[in-house]
Amino acid sequence: MELPSNKQTLTLTGEDLTIELLVAVARGSSFQFQIDPNQIKRIEKSREWVEKIQDTGEPIVYGVNTGFGSKATVSISKEHLQELQRNLIMSHSAGTGQPLPIDVVRAAMLLRANTLIKGYSGVRPVVIETLLRMLEKDVVPYIPEQGSVGASGDLAPLSHLALVLSRDPENDRQETSGLAYWKNATTGEWELLTGKEAMKRAGIPRIVLEAKEGLALNNGTQISTALLALAYFDALQLVKTADIALSLTLESLYGLSSAFLEEIHRLRPHPGQLTTARNIRKLIAGSCLIDRVPEKVQDAYSLRCYPQVMAGVRDTLQYIGRVLAIEMNATNDNPIIFPEKAEENKAISGGNFHAEPIAFAADFLSIIISEVGNISERRIFRLSDRHLNHGLPSFLVANSGLESGLMIAQYTAASLASENKSLAHPASVDSIPTCENQEDHVSMAPIAARKARQIVENTRKIIAIELLYAAQAIDLRFQQLKAKEKISRPEELLGKGSAVAYQILRKRVSFLEKDRPVYPDIEAVAQLVQDGSLLREVEKEVGEIEI
Repeated sequence: MELPSNKQTLTLTGEDLTIELLVAVARGSSFQFQIDPNQIKRIEKSREWVEKIQDTGEPIVYGVNTGFGSKATVSISKEHLQELQRNLIMSHSAGTGQPLPIDVVRAAMLLRANTLIKGYSGVRPVVIETLLRMLEKDVVPYIPEQGSVGASGDLAPLSHLALVLSRDPENDRQETSGLAYWKNATTGEWELLTGKEAMKRAGIPRIVLEAKEGLALNNGTQISTALLALAYFDALQLVKTADIALSLTLESLYGLSSAFLEEIHRLRPHPGQLTTARNIRKLIAGSCLIDRVPEKVQDAYSLRCYPQVMAGVRDTLQYIGRVLAIEMNATNDNPIIFPEKAEENKAISGGNFHAEPIAFAADFLSIIISEVGNISERRIFRLSDRHLNHGLPSFLVANSGLESGLMIAQYTAASLASENKSLAHPASVDSIPTCENQEDHVSMAPIAARKARQIVENTRKIIAIELLYAAQAIDLRFQQLKAKEKISRPEELLGKGSAVAYQILRKRVSFLEKDRPVYPDIEAVAQLVQDGSLLREVEKEVGEIEI
């Protein structure tokens, strides 16, 4: 899945933001942003009604001229409405922990702008435009990763974002401007500055928040959604690469093709099962190592049942994608303003900020990607064990005993797989009351999404280790068979797609003839998985590996 790279104009409508565009913006592709002119009219109409309340003090509307949360019954005079919004942002900037990665924050900024563009939040266009200029000019708020329970929106982290964008009504102080990264165009390096200084260097005026605007900025699911969306995008690529790893392992272990025949999978036609088997058939087509042992009637589950396991993975990914497509283009703050309503009070208080759909989806992602790692680790173990690997040496090194070969790489995979199992415990089944029990059920979506992101990173390394093992096993098979088969290169033994994968791997990592530190090899292959270069080269040969 290639991302846009050249500078281009992106018109935001609030309705059609895609995962691919979100990831492109988050990870540095250069865009100029503009708001769809039709949406500006709606934004202004919604804002006019809020400004009427700001001027007259009537009607009483939550978050416009009242306190927040359990203080919704406290009325605020019109003289204090600017102060109310700024106090909201300052007081709610209460996060802790390590900073969220820059790509996550950029994704959250774009998502927040996109939801405000829908025109139900009551903000001025300048609020949205400021967010978009920050993206264009590389100002990224420093947001601690901990502090949100995923209901009433991601209040703490989004407040850290708004702290940079907004200023005190009277005295604009450095110490209340938060922190932000600013990308120095000369050095290309990110510099951590106060929010005020970062915005000054980028030439972006900070704004005084008017009625409703602070609440519109910090009340939403954008941090949770950004975390999940990026993890989901990476998971799609990882699952495709896992098919490549399986194919190489299957060949190196003299596996059977029968378990991947279409007629079997038509009898249990889960879409992801059919797709997986089809992918494997494409990757191993023409292999001289498949079906090589006549007396062998079936393979172990980690090989034979791969399509069935990946059925659940792929079909769940489809569900997660649907959830994200809705959430990325949704209005998810509170209250929501309907300027076309006939009633005097055009605001409706609801719960669109509650991130339970994202929490469930993130937990599902954790579970399925953990299983991708689990089954991969079992194949790594099988490759390492001379009793299970059909005539290959222990730990895939010729002088086993004196040399330990890839022994400990399997330990690493096992460690990562077990860590994933701990992380995969659902966060969404937990809830803890907040705000004097007004907010008495919460989603824990940001926790679920952070865990999912970590599991994807861990599993990427497991798949990298399997690829490392499989390439080593292929070389050893070649040494066993080259005289008999009269072949000069290992690729001659392999299928159409797996041969390309082997070539790419060997361009980056050499055959392990004698013991050496293995960690650089693991990291090198993990990078091939992460940047998608392995997958792209294989797809050039066999066509798209489907999800």
